[in-house]
Amino acid sequence: MKIKRALVSVSDKNGIIEFVKELSYLKIEIVSTGGTARTLREAGVEVKDVSELTGFPEMMDGRVKTLHPMVHGGILARRDNDNDMKAVQEQSIPLIDMIVVNLYPFKEVTKDENVSLDVAIENIDIGGPTMLRAAAKNYKDVAVITDPDDYNRVLTQLRESGNVEMKLREELAIKVFHHTATYDAAVDTFLSRRMLREDRLHLSYVRGEVLRYGENAHQSALFFRDPESKEMSVAHSEVLSGKAMSYNNYVDANAALEAVKDLPEDKLAVSVIKHTNPCGLATGESVTEALARAWEGDPISAFGGVLATNSTVDMEFANFLKGDQVKHYSYSIVNGENVRQEVPSGKFVEVVIAPDFTDDAVNFFKEKSKAIRLVKVNKSEQQDQRTFRAITGGVLVQDRDNALMEKFEVVTEKTFPGNYKELAEFTLVACKHTKSNGIVLGREYKSEQFQVMGMGAGQPNRVDSMRKLSITKAKENLKREFDEKGLSGDFEEWCQTEIEKMVLVSDGFFPFDDTVREAARFGIKYIVQPGGSMRDKDSIQACNELGIAMALTGLRHFNH
Repeated sequence: MKIKRALVSVSDKNGIIEFVKELSYLKIEIVSTGGTARTLREAGVEVKDVSELTGFPEMMDGRVKTLHPMVHGGILARRDNDNDMKAVQEQSIPLIDMIVVNLYPFKEVTKDENVSLDVAIENIDIGGPTMLRAAAKNYKDVAVITDPDDYNRVLTQLRESGNVEMKLREELAIKVFHHTATYDAAVDTFLSRRMLREDRLHLSYVRGEVLRYGENAHQSALFFRDPESKEMSVAHSEVLSGKAMSYNNYVDANAALEAVKDLPEDKLAVSVIKHTNPCGLATGESVTEALARAWEGDPISAFGGVLATNSTVDMEFANFLKGDQVKHYSYSIVNGENVRQEVPSGKFVEVVIAPDFTDDAVNFFKEKSKAIRLVKVNKSEQQDQRTFRAITGGVLVQDRDNALMEKFEVVTEKTFPGNYKELAEFTLVACKHTKSNGIVLGREYKSEQFQVMGMGAGQPNRVDSMRKLSITKAKENLKREFDEKGLSGDFEEWCQTEIEKMVLVSDGFFPFDDTVREAARFGIKYIVQPGGSMRDKDSIQACNELGIAMALTGLRHFNH
């Protein structure tokens, strides 16, 4: 059966005149209400008022207009049900074959925190959701449209056959139930807060994807996406090549991308992530230079890691990882020393994330490895404002940690010369994305280009993060660099000189001066920390005694 009658009642009038004019051209009768009918008539469209169907005028300032059996009977009547069609004939109910409805702008109105309760309540739609849900329930006989983005798809099918195909009807019906559910959730959230002083959380995620398994092989897992998020993210990305993303791939890929997103856009950067921690992070004059320096932050951990960059992945980048003309090495610890072995198959990574890939780089990776996942993300200036974490029996919600520092206050006699503030900011980004307690050492390896040299993550106390992890890793990296470059002279002297140039950043304040004194024992000369401890003066005094420069940022970055 062809569509013969459509009821149109919209708050969002974007595209409605053009759409309804085309419906009229296709000999579809238009029934409408209030302001929509007036808008259509002013545009030259012939419209029948809904009151002509119901026999009742619109009343109560538009609160009651479509809530009538002559409307809902025409929507809900099942065309293949004899009893329904008998009732239609006996009551002279006109069949309605299409519903075009969108709802009062409740979400938009209540974005204003000062909106009055009366105004908010008047923007709660009653008739609209009722018609939409009725039509969606009877989607086999009634096409229902609530999103202006669907107008053209519907018109294309109407022009071809005079009807809407079942596959599209089903899609549009599901969209209706999703839309009314989120609408009701918005009303519940607002009224609960305003009337009950109670915060309620409604989450709606879509496109559920079954993953191979969860964090471990014995756990099943699904991945859902937030349709409201417009921020550049792995969740809304395109996998150009490689195996399907796993649970751990998504977690690590998110960590890798977030790290490079926090760096200035004019800095070409690469992060190397292992188990969500940036074991490597660097900037460079080219994206491959940044990759090479990030890789050197921890070449043992980098194998099997996840990479992200804020630049285009090109053939030079691809060759660094898999090129036949490049010598590739893995490392293992033998008698306390890094020992390298050549790996003919190239460096192994799980995922590479970038805003773009050259065609030759994509084809090269496809030839070299079917396993490496190439993930393309779309750039965006928008940022999500909240994060969620599930615990047993509940969900934690907090603001996103979108800041880096509140200040850069040098509180010691010794200051930060030259580019050291920029180096400090770079190292602070790395520390922000390191699991607490975090201590990170950053270095300017050439003019205005930086790399992480040592990362200490996730320790119960930050002194251990420094002396057992970040300092130890920095020394290992320096020893490897000294040996592989064939540098002359005494390694210990050269190592000490390089460590003295580094900046040490802590994610949290120092409750005692022991971190400062231990740092001095290893030769650290520059420290950045949030400050805010009752004993800040002790750490400042220790820095002054030991010739260390220290700056306070005013913001901690715990990352649990």
